Amino acid sequence: MVQFREPLEIASSLAVFYLDQLDRLPVAPTASADELRSRLAKPLNDHGTPATQVIAELAADVEGGIMASAGGRFFGWVIGGVLPAALAADWLTSTWDQNAASYTAGPAAAIVEEVAGAWLKKILGLPVGAGFALVTGSQMAHSTCLAAARHAVLHKRGWDVEQRGLFGAPPIRLLSSSERHGTFERAVRFLGLGLQQVKYLPTDDQGRLREDDLEQALREDPESPAIVLLQAGDVNIGAYDAFETLIPIAKRYGAWVHVDGAFGLWAAASRQFRHLVKGVEAADSWVTDGHKWLNVPYDCGYAFVAHPDAQRASMSHRAPYVTYTGDARDQKDWTPEWSRRARGFSTYAAIRQLGRDGIAELVETCCRHAHSLVMRIGSLPGAEILWEPVINQGLVSFGDDRRTDELIAAIVATGQAFFGGTTWRGRRAMRVSVCNWQTSDKDVDRAVAAVECVLAARRVSKVD
Repeated sequence: MVQFREPLEIASSLAVFYLDQLDRLPVAPTASADELRSRLAKPLNDHGTPATQVIAELAADVEGGIMASAGGRFFGWVIGGVLPAALAADWLTSTWDQNAASYTAGPAAAIVEEVAGAWLKKILGLPVGAGFALVTGSQMAHSTCLAAARHAVLHKRGWDVEQRGLFGAPPIRLLSSSERHGTFERAVRFLGLGLQQVKYLPTDDQGRLREDDLEQALREDPESPAIVLLQAGDVNIGAYDAFETLIPIAKRYGAWVHVDGAFGLWAAASRQFRHLVKGVEAADSWVTDGHKWLNVPYDCGYAFVAHPDAQRASMSHRAPYVTYTGDARDQKDWTPEWSRRARGFSTYAAIRQLGRDGIAELVETCCRHAHSLVMRIGSLPGAEILWEPVINQGLVSFGDDRRTDELIAAIVATGQAFFGGTTWRGRRAMRVSVCNWQTSDKDVDRAVAAVECVLAARRVSKVD
């Protein structure tokens, strides 16, 4: 259709131009909030604007306000890039505009999601019969899994939480290590479980939950329903709990075991790192992201539940105006969303582009680059290694907290690389995270050189 052709051609040209420039662009945004507002806050006109003009002006007006996290020199937070097949599939996803709520609303979207879910379970080493959901990210994946957990642990005690709610229900105890991520706590709040019900247990010097502490906490109230959160790659140092020993302990007390593997669960795809998740398949639910290590576009997360009946009971809804079929999966029976994007297409495309060997290579390459960055930066005068990467996460300090934050800001200001800061064990640190398929040895060299220049400039300034 002529109405679509020109705007799409302009968008395609602008997208390719942006991707071609990624290697030369500053990684951090350069435009201020006021500059962006001055360009974007146009008058709300009564009359429309031609689509081609809208797209051209939008691209011009956001210039300097786009974080170049799609490129290989972004090492902040845990944000992946976008594989070519996944990006192209995502464009088609918008074009097809399917409401991926049920099979009848988009048959191909439903079947692709079904296939992608089965592939993901094989790649991650999870039970073949586990239920799954494709959601916006780990935040909603936690909510999905913990809703299933809430159903299961209360159902064992004769309480139908979906019908009766939580008023008067047996309180659910939640046990976590001190290294939990905030998305877990938000899910606890969303589901009405209450943050006061969470008990945080200390970790050892490797960031792992200790067996004795978990057993003692479970023993304190063995009759109460309980959910245990374990980590597969914590956000600061990528620590893994000892699943082989901790999960059997929790199961002896009838607890539901939930694993936060937002990025770390992908270690299962690699022979080199698979030992880190040994025994994780015995848990009851798992969370990971596609927009991290699988490098699909935002937003995409995965929830897996070993007990499909519990997942479906906590999520499913039937309406008389919806057409159902008996031989296909209706996605809304497994997810917290009704109207939803067909995320399965980009996931399917990414897995097909990489294959199992390609996913393993992606994980291992990112880990190699993270190790190189931390060790090389940490060996520079004025720098200190706080954590040598086990996988793709490491920490470097530049002295006291103030100096560390100042130097992180100065490194980011060079435009050569982007790192974020964190507080770990009472100290400010520069957090190194590598999660992008495009990160190369050259990108690592550029980042190290930028840090070296900033440190050298600071030494000269101090002498002067």
